[in-house]
Amino acid sequence: MKLVVLESHTKKLQLGVVMKSIHWLRSVNLSTGAVNTIVRRPIDGKLISYNTDCEASITAIEDALRERRVANGEELRTSPIAGKTFVLVGAGGAGRTLAFGAKSRVAQVVIFNRNYEKAKVLADAVSGEALPYECLKRFCPQEGMILANASAVGMEPNTDQTPETLRAYELVFDAVYTPRNTQLLQEAAEVGAIVVRGVEMFIRQALGQFRLFTGGLGISPPLMSNH
Repeated sequence: MKLVVLESHTKKLQLGVVMKSIHWLRSVNLSTGAVNTIVRRPIDGKLISYNTDCEASITAIEDALRERRVANGEELRTSPIAGKTFVLVGAGGAGRTLAFGAKSRVAQVVIFNRNYEKAKVLADAVSGEALPYECLKRFCPQEGMILANASAVGMEPNTDQTPETLRAYELVFDAVYTPRNTQLLQEAAEVGAIVVRGVEMFIRQALGQFRLFTGGLGISPPLMSNH
């Protein structure tokens, strides 16, 4: 994860010194244990930390779902993630960010990871459920679920993840952004699922950092999931 220090005057700061000098951590930062942006507040010079990855990934998923709902003439009053089963593959840094983001939207989080104990620790932290990675291919308790891949190497095409399995998901998100159109997303699109690419999250987190740097200058991120 890239750490960006934003301030009006360029200074070289050692990371250890910076972390000891942070005066305020947003609640999501404390939960995820991750910070990707630190801003020096002009009024008092204090360093304030942020995590723009969390909102970037979750809003990318929300906006894609909203677009489908609006096209179908539905009216949304809450997050389209609320109440949905949010299946997460991976329990590392990106996985933790997605897990807490999904929890903040009142989703039911189910985590699969090759290291089950690591998945269990994260699941407990978000009041979710952890299942052995081997169970992923047959996990299908309901239709309309959300699948988010946050594994380190990406979900390679193999017999463990077939288009038949993907039919249970309304939306599939892949945090991997190189290649842009992963095999997982190709298979998801083939069975009619909404797909959200990792580059969408990558751009949104950068825009979030830009807003912090400019004091809130608004730029609306383009929805790239269908391009």
